[in-house]
Amino acid sequence: MRVVSCQWSVVYTLISVLFALCFSVEAQQTGEIPRIGVLCPSSPSAAAPNLDAFRQGLRELGYSEGESIVIEVRCAEGKLDRLPALAAVLVSLKVDVIVVAGGTAPSVAAKEATTTIPIVLTYVGDPVARGLIASFARPGGNITGLTSVSPELAGKRLELIKETVPRLSRVAVLWDPASRGSTANFKEAEAVARSFGLQVQSLKVRSLPELESAFKTATMGQADALIVMESVFIGTHRSRIVELARNSRLPTMVGQGIGVVAGGLMYYGPDYPDLHRRAATYVDKIIKGANPTDLPVERPRKFELLINLKTAKQIGLTIPPNVLARADRVIR
Repeated sequence: MRVVSCQWSVVYTLISVLFALCFSVEAQQTGEIPRIGVLCPSSPSAAAPNLDAFRQGLRELGYSEGESIVIEVRCAEGKLDRLPALAAVLVSLKVDVIVVAGGTAPSVAAKEATTTIPIVLTYVGDPVARGLIASFARPGGNITGLTSVSPELAGKRLELIKETVPRLSRVAVLWDPASRGSTANFKEAEAVARSFGLQVQSLKVRSLPELESAFKTATMGQADALIVMESVFIGTHRSRIVELARNSRLPTMVGQGIGVVAGGLMYYGPDYPDLHRRAATYVDKIIKGANPTDLPVERPRKFELLINLKTAKQIGLTIPPNVLARADRVIR
């Protein structure tokens, strides 16, 4: 009897395991495990730090990828014309939420792809001005999330550049006219620079040849420093930009913190990985039943100043102690 009992125990255990496995597969097929779509305008490697931060935010909230949540990432590899098709793919997968890991172009693509699936922004410029939401407090529709917009950001960047380069009189601004966010940021920086009594040299770039010639123009124009306005194109060619800036011995304020890690001189602005971590809280609330229209769009909470001393040495620049003391991270 003991042998028979033992055999039945084994059979019962096997049946239980098989039932659990079948239930797990069925749960995924019926959508019981939340599916999160991520729309990314750049390459997976360029987006990796931000996507890692988003996944970390989900883990902190108790989610385990592949077990309690499924993430579908679609990246446009810097080709913005691919975004509408990729957004349509995410809609066809019947995801529960679409997270836009980028700026205006992917946000617009997501909005045009669906009016019913909730959309979470991560760092779009001004979502009200772009027509994505009705207001920060009451977004309306199916879109909510975060913005990278912050008052006086252009002024603080220029102040830091002026402190770092005391002789500063002419500043070049590298921007992408094909990007609404980059264009808006250029106009803001231009106005602030002129209020500081600085001459502004506009460097428009939409292609690699234009990028190469822009630095020759800056050198010939005797620019004392460079400010880079982020866009998908500029982010895709970040490594080449910091290389050209070093070769031109041009003190440069890059558009994202990862640009300093890549060799740029300095960065001041929102902590982009933190914005993506916070996007996970929106996903969590929506999965649990919250309506996007009831979730206010939030501004950055964390800002960071990053300085690359190795690059400073390469271009023959000494970072003033008062600027260095304020840095959140120094790369030596």
